Amino acid sequence: RDATTAVIPGKGTISIGHPKTACPSGYEWRALSEVARLESGHTPARAKPDYWDGAIPWISIPDATGNHGRIIFDTAQHVTEAGVANSSTRLLPVDTVCLSRTASVGYVVQMGAEMCTSQDFVNWVCGPSLNPTYLRYILMFEQESIRRFAYGTTHQTMYYPEAKALHAMLPSRPVQDSVTELLGALDDKIAANGHLVRAADALVSVEFASLASRSPEIGRLTDLAEFVNGRAFTKDASGSGRVVIRIAELNSGIGNSTVRSEAHVGSEHLAGPGDLLFAWSGSLTVHRWYRAEGIVNQHIFKVLPKNGWPTWAVHCALNERLPHFKGVAADRATTMGHIQRRHLEEAIHLPQLVEIQQASTRLDPVWRRALAAEVESEQLALMRDTLLPQLMSGALRVKDAERVVEEVT
Repeated sequence: RDATTAVIPGKGTISIGHPKTACPSGYEWRALSEVARLESGHTPARAKPDYWDGAIPWISIPDATGNHGRIIFDTAQHVTEAGVANSSTRLLPVDTVCLSRTASVGYVVQMGAEMCTSQDFVNWVCGPSLNPTYLRYILMFEQESIRRFAYGTTHQTMYYPEAKALHAMLPSRPVQDSVTELLGALDDKIAANGHLVRAADALVSVEFASLASRSPEIGRLTDLAEFVNGRAFTKDASGSGRVVIRIAELNSGIGNSTVRSEAHVGSEHLAGPGDLLFAWSGSLTVHRWYRAEGIVNQHIFKVLPKNGWPTWAVHCALNERLPHFKGVAADRATTMGHIQRRHLEEAIHLPQLVEIQQASTRLDPVWRRALAAEVESEQLALMRDTLLPQLMSGALRVKDAERVVEEVT
């Protein structure tokens, strides 16, 4: 279908149709169709095994929601050359910018290799006057607008007539390149910190498993820590004050959460950077909290190490039990599976405490460095998200923003 003739402005840098609004000096409204080629996606037939499990990455909604705002180099599912040849899916080039348009609308990723996508995406192959990373940042900034552009009763969808009519407020290509280089420096540091965190966590996990296999003792998780349950603080949420840490905040971060409370609570129900949290209901997870201080809601234990057990070892012990706990939760005939306190009392194999304490001289600094990297990445992401709308709108020039970034990178 042809592009819609409707005009629906976004937050300032994107619009369905030409909004006819004034631009800062050096910027102009351009139809994306003038500077990029719009491509669709497709799902090869699931009934054809030879179409799947090949070497070609195929982007689906979970890939986008799990990597929002990033360049991705691999995907959860892959298709074969036969799957591409015998379907409407297209093999798209490196740097194609992909925007989810159905169900989970508004998630954006950029291809780091040749890939295909499902039909849940609109994809842009940028021409020489549009830096694909700049387009990715625009779509990140305008995520709320894109969701507003979608409509539907069962599933929200941004349809192709709206996608074809998208306009963006763009500066010259050299300015685009300068902006993406600046914001990219922050994203690169965040990515490097992520690699450090994963390496640190892998190291302590391997060390814990090695110690447990050499000289195991029988113990219980309750020998290692006290498990303090949160309370239903969401009932008193006022929208201001500390964030109420729910399972959603453990899985996805605070974001723009308005579930906040001014309640006065004791330290046992407050979590700050370095505290260990364990969601015992729903999507069971063990989490090293590294964000701003928050209030621990129901269905989450604040885990307090005791008897000389270091935090990293308690974290490893819980992680090793997590598959078992998830199995217990899955067997429960409830809407939201969960475990009970008695499951924390089950006998398990643990390393000897004396060996754990000896290992802590090496691993405590590793654990603290990983925490510091997570805290730094949170601050860098906040800076990026603060600079992003100002740079995209032309309210802040690159030279002014560079001085801010240089101080932290």
